[in-house]
Amino acid sequence: MSTTISTTNDVLRARSKQITLTDSAQIYANQAGSEINIATDAKVITLPLIDANNIGMEFTVRNTGANGNNIVTIAPNAADGFNGSITQAAAIGSASGTVDKDLINTKATALSGDFVTVKAIALTKWFITSGQGIWASQS
Repeated sequence: MSTTISTTNDVLRARSKQITLTDSAQIYANQAGSEINIATDAKVITLPLIDANNIGMEFTVRNTGANGNNIVTIAPNAADGFNGSITQAAAIGSASGTVDKDLINTKATALSGDFVTVKAIALTKWFITSGQGIWASQS
């Protein structure tokens, strides 16, 4: 009796591109779908401007540093704003959609693995689609 082994590369196709940053960085629309990992304190990840050609792009930003060690800041383009909240008891407030206001993973409460996923739903509107940890809206 023969044995047949089937192989596919579905696992490879299902993977999100991982970007590990050690410095502040501008993220571009052609990097949509990427997961951005940052383990260095006081860095800012700036998202691309939302326009008619890139509505639907999505990014996940994850704090991979030691617990209580990193402030991770996600900045929209100056014309865009964050909308929504991270729905867990520890979340601080919600993002009101005010343009040019950052989302900040607070240092004192930061845990390795805290993340936020945002999706460009409409012009000027990044919506929080999921997240974990304490993320504050810039005042």
